[in-house]
Amino acid sequence: MKAALILEDGTIFAGEAFGAEAKMQLGEVVFNTGLTGYQEVLSDPSYFGQIVVMTYPLIGNYGLNRDDFESLRPFVKGFVVREHAKQPSNWRSQKTIDQVLKDYQIPGISGIDTRKLTRKIRYEGTMKAVIATGEFSLEEVNRLLQQPLPTNQVQQVSTRSLFASPGHGPRIVLVDFGAKYGILRELTKRGCDTIVVPYNVSAEEIERLQPDGILLSNGPGDPKDVPEAIAMIKKILGKYPLFGICLGHQLFALACGADTEKMKFGHRGGNQPVKELESGRVYITSQNHSYAVHERSLEGTELVITHISMNDGTIEGLRHRSLPAYSVQYHPEAAPGPYDSGYLFDRFLQMVTQAKRGEKADA
Repeated sequence: MKAALILEDGTIFAGEAFGAEAKMQLGEVVFNTGLTGYQEVLSDPSYFGQIVVMTYPLIGNYGLNRDDFESLRPFVKGFVVREHAKQPSNWRSQKTIDQVLKDYQIPGISGIDTRKLTRKIRYEGTMKAVIATGEFSLEEVNRLLQQPLPTNQVQQVSTRSLFASPGHGPRIVLVDFGAKYGILRELTKRGCDTIVVPYNVSAEEIERLQPDGILLSNGPGDPKDVPEAIAMIKKILGKYPLFGICLGHQLFALACGADTEKMKFGHRGGNQPVKELESGRVYITSQNHSYAVHERSLEGTELVITHISMNDGTIEGLRHRSLPAYSVQYHPEAAPGPYDSGYLFDRFLQMVTQAKRGEKADA
């Protein structure tokens, strides 16, 4: 079946449909530079509401399986590839990418010039787009493109109720703004007694859980669309050691008086170089975000930059000058090859241990 990707500026990319045969699907079109990891991309809640373009030309060649999902289901609005493998070859493969997209009613389009599309996004920025399959009219598409994109993404992907992942180690409250399973796996691996709570949890509810530390998860959308989380972080800051990841990093910055801004096309992929300023070491990181902390907004706050992007100099890590709290913009729970960034979880738990002993915890 024929399909088309229509951008809000009127550009049309014609291709072949795969996955669900949804007549039209609206989303924000973004690109990901990962060579592998398409299953993790599909199931990362941070992509909620987005049509994802994979820059690597062949997608689906090792299939999908039960164990590599980062959430219970995929959250992307659409999937755009140069070529999708109809017959994957890998001993762990259980389903094709076409089958998984059909299962979750997600439209895909293949056979388009993804290099041209990526260059367009890089030069002009992310924009709204529609994937249309079968027969459609441009009038219908244009009406759909006039609709605003949702601003309640976190509400859509966060857990509805509190649940526990028991362990014999320190009690960590994981605030779920769209948390990937990788974060919970890293805490479980270290023996943490983890309690996952919804995005709109209050400071008082957290205090009743008597945590030893707080972890703010990743998630989709604009951090300013989650004002209840910013208010909660302001109240708990300094009471418990705190670690923020991705959206959690941005919310931590906003709670400390800094500001965030939308990037032109964001960072998405498993090959993003980040420099740790204290050591001078460069890490290859996994990233997925549209917003960044505005550097000039740090003036007058208690925040110090700890990491920067080697590609564009944007802020990739922060710490509080006097309180046991720090954050990173990238995903230390993801391993684009090496497990270099896992030390951040160890540092967080060391900070938790120091706080329990009554020692000054260094972020």
